[in-house]
Amino acid sequence: MNSTQLTMFIVQLLAGTGVFLVGVHLLTSNIEQLATGKIKELFGKTASRRMVNVGIGAATTALIQSSGVTTVLIVGFVNVGVMNLYQAAAMIMGANIGTTVTAQIAALSAFPITTYIQILVFVGIMMNMVCKRDGPRRMGMILAGLGLIFIGLALMSDAMKANKAGIQSLFEVVTNPFLLFLLGIFLTALVQSSSATTSVIIAMSVAGLTIGTGGNEVLYIILGTNIGSCVTALMSSATAGTNARRAGLIHLMFNTLGSAIFFLLLACWPDFMALTFRRWFASPATQIAMFHTFFNVTCTVLFLPLCDGFVRASELLVREKQAETVETYLDERMLASPSLAISQLEQEMVRLSDTAMEAFRIGYRSFSQKDRGLIAPTHELIDRANSISQSMVDYLIRLSAKNKLTEDRSISDLHSNIGDTMRIAEIADNLTKYTQKSIDKGLDFSENVKEELNRMVERVEELYTLTRQAILEQTPTLMPDIDRAEEDIDAMRKGLIERHIQRLNLGECRPESSGVFINLVSNLERLGDHLTYIAYTVPK
Repeated sequence: MNSTQLTMFIVQLLAGTGVFLVGVHLLTSNIEQLATGKIKELFGKTASRRMVNVGIGAATTALIQSSGVTTVLIVGFVNVGVMNLYQAAAMIMGANIGTTVTAQIAALSAFPITTYIQILVFVGIMMNMVCKRDGPRRMGMILAGLGLIFIGLALMSDAMKANKAGIQSLFEVVTNPFLLFLLGIFLTALVQSSSATTSVIIAMSVAGLTIGTGGNEVLYIILGTNIGSCVTALMSSATAGTNARRAGLIHLMFNTLGSAIFFLLLACWPDFMALTFRRWFASPATQIAMFHTFFNVTCTVLFLPLCDGFVRASELLVREKQAETVETYLDERMLASPSLAISQLEQEMVRLSDTAMEAFRIGYRSFSQKDRGLIAPTHELIDRANSISQSMVDYLIRLSAKNKLTEDRSISDLHSNIGDTMRIAEIADNLTKYTQKSIDKGLDFSENVKEELNRMVERVEELYTLTRQAILEQTPTLMPDIDRAEEDIDAMRKGLIERHIQRLNLGECRPESSGVFINLVSNLERLGDHLTYIAYTVPK
């Protein structure tokens, strides 16, 4: 092979690899968008049973065609405290099984019928151009992605077939198991996709190329790809919390230990490939894909009972530096999955509303007790609420831009809820002003009036409890109770103002107290309105 032929081969191989990766990206991103609710539902079923978590990890990865994305999401959940390490360990094992689906798809390229599958690129692009609805358009891009995967594999195979003699002589001399193992690690770490590396190996087999003597050599590269695939999770967890780093380490330990065991097996059994997968399956591409699946399933079966050991080892290797608390549910990793990012935003929404309501409670206490000392803590909570709301808005903007969800109802509802919640913080700020004015002007209210105000505040608290439950549990069945509470608050405001006017007419109340009192009860009624607006964003 002269320099010109070598250059053309490299160009064609890289072009084929590029087309393949574009196809995988289209397939992954559009399936994730189309199945966004299913992914959210899968992660919502996280349980203490290990087999359930393995199934969730496998199903999610098979659905979105990327163990890297799944593992990064798992790291993100661990980082924000939604998932513990024991659940994460089992899910990571499941993700390794799910990722073998891509290799199985690639192995189909060995059969003649897959030539016709390439027409899906045209069909998918036409669907995307003609269809108006988002669902069919995304389905078109999924079909186009699938077609591009096979076109990419065909380009790689054709490039290798055209230069078969020169390439075969090059790969025949590579027989050192350690070198092949390290090659698998390096290539996968470079492209951050074990599926891509495995698919290139499968394309070589379709072209009739063999590595080394044609024995176990190709399997050493497959083992290396499993360790190289850990790079994505390790990079994602590097700047995260302690438990997130432990989750990334568990992924590395699981794949490294499994690869080491199989490495020894292959080294001690030189005829492993010849006596097993080569006998069972006629196509070399299918043999490689089946070994990839067999390896990950076997490792999961072996190590699933040892999850506790992996977790303890990670805790020994990654020490807790200091007590860590969840400061936010917003994690950059979740932006890769809109449904999960929105779930985290909903959790953060509750944190924001809890902060705003606590500011209201302390602000009301400062008013009722005429305590200036409670004004500063109220403002601290308001500032914290402002900071949380700004982070949420920034996160929503990035989510919308990245996933083109500007028209998604859940996005607009969250924007609206942030605004309503910040009105609660403003009401808390108003209460501190009423406190200052009451103290400065020596305004006093009778015990009966205070009791009435307290009853109205209690009803507001009941309304908040109902709204919080409706948002967290997504239960529209609470709406009748929420409506009744809001109506009671409106009636209390009306009654309080009417009785205040009567007291003014009888000379029982100082006129200068009217501004504070009427504004106060009006603010309480407004607070009830904002809580009701938030509750009405729960899907029916």
